Amino acid sequence: MTNAQDRSLKMLSTALELEKKGKSFYKEAVSTCQNKMGREIFLMLMKDEGLHMDRILKIYNSLKAGQMWSEDWKSIKPDHKDLGALFREMASAHGKNITANTSDLEALNMGIDLELRSITFYKENLKKAQDPLEQEFIEQMISEENSHHAVLSDMELYLSDPAGWFLVHEHTGLDGA
Repeated sequence: MTNAQDRSLKMLSTALELEKKGKSFYKEAVSTCQNKMGREIFLMLMKDEGLHMDRILKIYNSLKAGQMWSEDWKSIKPDHKDLGALFREMASAHGKNITANTSDLEALNMGIDLELRSITFYKENLKKAQDPLEQEFIEQMISEENSHHAVLSDMELYLSDPAGWFLVHEHTGLDGA
């Protein structure tokens, strides 16, 4: 096994642990979240983390068996559209009359922190990646983790300040235009 493969295996092993923690966290958040929209978002994120784990295991097992990086992981995709667009649709449907309790907001902030750690981890490993397929995989993971971070940040603003969220996202001026 080459040094590059060994480094990739170590990176994938650490990535798998991060994704397991994320999935476990979101599973707990689904069961404790007080509002329906939050539960739906946490459930989607939990499923996404599971998909990430499946991708990582697919690559890990392939490299461990002595194979090279391949595009096989690309077949494992989320079954939802853009999370940001989905959240905006949900928020518009729920309107400004929504409440969140402290534990929901704490869960959102913990999720935001988890996603930031994942983004940092993948960015650090992107610098070390030599294989173009490994780089592509890591870039995709960064993109998806950024999407998770964005939807959690958006939801945190929406739940803590619904009117402010609508002001930002509906792009209406204060004069009503």
